[in-house]
Amino acid sequence: MINSYSRMPPLKILFCLLFVFLAHGTLAWYQNQPQSAGPDVPSGKLRSLSFAPYHAGFSPIAHKFPLPEHIERDARLIADKTYTIRTYSVRGGMQPTPDYARQYGLDMMMGAWLGDGHPENQTEIQTLIEAANRHPDVVKRVIVGNEVLLRKDMDIDTLIDYIRQVKQAVKQPVTYADVWSSYMQYPQLFREVDFITIHILPYWEDEPVAIEHAADHVEKIVRQIEDKARSVGVDKPILIGESGWPSVGRQRGAAVPSVVNSARYIRDLIQVANRHGFDYNIVEAFNQPWKSHNEGVVGANWGLLDIDREPVFPLTGPVLENPDWLQQFGWAVALSLIATGVGFRELRRLPLPKLAAYLALSQVFSVCLVNLADLSWETSYSAWQQAYTLTMVAANAMLAGLLLIQVAAAAGNRIVAEPYRKALQTAYLLFMTLAVVKTYLLAFDGRYLSFPVEQFAIPALGIFALACCRRLGELVPAADAVAGKHSNRLAFLLGFGIFGVVAGETYSFMSAYDFIQAHPSFGEGLPVALGYVLQNRQLLSWLLCILILALPFWPKPRARRQPQIDIRINGEQR
Repeated sequence: MINSYSRMPPLKILFCLLFVFLAHGTLAWYQNQPQSAGPDVPSGKLRSLSFAPYHAGFSPIAHKFPLPEHIERDARLIADKTYTIRTYSVRGGMQPTPDYARQYGLDMMMGAWLGDGHPENQTEIQTLIEAANRHPDVVKRVIVGNEVLLRKDMDIDTLIDYIRQVKQAVKQPVTYADVWSSYMQYPQLFREVDFITIHILPYWEDEPVAIEHAADHVEKIVRQIEDKARSVGVDKPILIGESGWPSVGRQRGAAVPSVVNSARYIRDLIQVANRHGFDYNIVEAFNQPWKSHNEGVVGANWGLLDIDREPVFPLTGPVLENPDWLQQFGWAVALSLIATGVGFRELRRLPLPKLAAYLALSQVFSVCLVNLADLSWETSYSAWQQAYTLTMVAANAMLAGLLLIQVAAAAGNRIVAEPYRKALQTAYLLFMTLAVVKTYLLAFDGRYLSFPVEQFAIPALGIFALACCRRLGELVPAADAVAGKHSNRLAFLLGFGIFGVVAGETYSFMSAYDFIQAHPSFGEGLPVALGYVLQNRQLLSWLLCILILALPFWPKPRARRQPQIDIRINGEQR
C-alpha cells in the first residue's frame, strides 16, 4: 500500500506530461500539413530567374564579389529550374557568367548596373557592350540600368542617353528596368526601349496587396502599362522584370510573407502570364543575406533556394510552411522535460489541475524558446546579429525559469525566496527597456524592421500567467512579483509607443508617392492607411505584447482622501 502510494505522484506527472505532449504534437501536426499552392509550374521550370550568386559572407556592399566557382556551381544548380537568368551587373566578379550559362544551357538577360557616378557608369556600359557582342549566342536581351529613377540616382535625360548608346552598339533588344510607376511617370521611356520592362511586387506596393488578390493586381498593372504605352503610340512586348513574394519577414498591410505564399504567388503569376502572353522574371534564384543591411529580414528572403542552396519551396506539388516542425517539437519536449526534472520534487506535491496547468505553461514556454532560437538564428546575417540572438535566447530561457519558479510557488501556496523575486524584477525591467527601444524604432522608421513578437512572447505570457495566479487567489500577485522603481516610467513609454507605432505605420503609407496619387486628400487617405495598419496581424500582435508588458506596471491612481466634515452642535465638534 505504501509503495503504491509513493508511486502515484511520479505517475501523475508522467500522465500529465504525455497529455501535454500529445496535445502539442497533434496541434503542430495539424498546423503543418502540406498545403496546395496552385497549379504546378509547367515542366517545373521558370522562364527566367534573377541570378545573383552571392554566397554567405559575400556582399557587394563590402566589395566581396562572387568567385568563379560560385557562379559555376549556382548556374549548374538552377539549370533545371529555369530557362533564362537575369543578371544586374557585368563586373564585380560576374564576368565568367556567360561562359557558365552556355555550359549549362541557360540564356541570359544581361544587365548593366548604373548609379550616380558617370565614370563608373561609362565603364559599366562599355563592359556590357563588349560582353553582349562577345556572347550573342547566350545574351539574348540587354538591360541598361535597374531602378535608377526609383533611387533618384540620375535624371531621365541622362538615362535615355545611356540607353541610346547601348542600342547603337549591340544587336540584342535593349530595355530599362524599373518599377511600373516609373514608366507611368516617364512615358518617354516607352519610345526609347525595344521592350518594356517593369517590376511588379505586390508586397512592396505603396498599397500592399494580399496574396489572394496579387495575381489580379499584376493583371491590372499590365493593362495600365499597355494602355499608357498605346496612348503615346507605342505597342511593344512587356517583360515583368521582377516579381515574387518574400518567404520570411515583416507583414505589410494584408501582405504576409510566408513560404506557402511565395510558392503560390509564383504559380498564380505564371497562370496570368500564360493568359496574357507577357514574359516574366522571378526575383530571385537565391536568398541574399546582404540585402538585410538595407531592407531588413524581408529583403534577404525572396529566393527559390536559401543561402545554403537548399530549396525554400518546390515548383510542383504541395508546399510545407515549416518542414522542420517535427524537429522543433522534439526540442520543445526536451526543454519541457528538463524543466520538469529540475522542479520534480516540488511538482509531486501539486494537485492534478495545478500540475497540468504548470506543465502546459512549461511546454508553451519551451515552444516560444524554440521558435525564437530557430527564427532569430535563421535571420541573423552578421556576427553582431548572431551575438544578439544568443543573448536573447539566453535571456528568455532565464526569464522562463524564473517565471516557472514563481508559478510553482503560487500553485503550492508558498512564498518564493527573495533573490528569485529580485532577479525576476530586474529581468522585467531589462525586457521592458528593450521593448521601449524596439517600439520607438518601429514608430520612427519601421519600414524594414520586423516586429519582434518572438523575442517578447515569454515576458508577455509570463505576466498573463502570474495574473492568472493572482486571480485564482495565489500568493504571488503579478504586480508585486515584477514591480520595480522605474517600471511606471517604462510602462508610460510603452503605452505611448502604441500610438507611435500606429501613427508611424499610417504615415509611411500616406507619404508614399503612389498612395498620394491614388488618395490626394488627407481625409480620403487616412481611413485607407489606417485600414492597412489594422490588417497587419504582426503589428497588432506586437501592440498586444507591449500592452501586456505595460499594464501591470501602469501607475495606479492614488486613493482620494475623504474630506473631513466639521459638524458642530452647541459649539462642540462632532
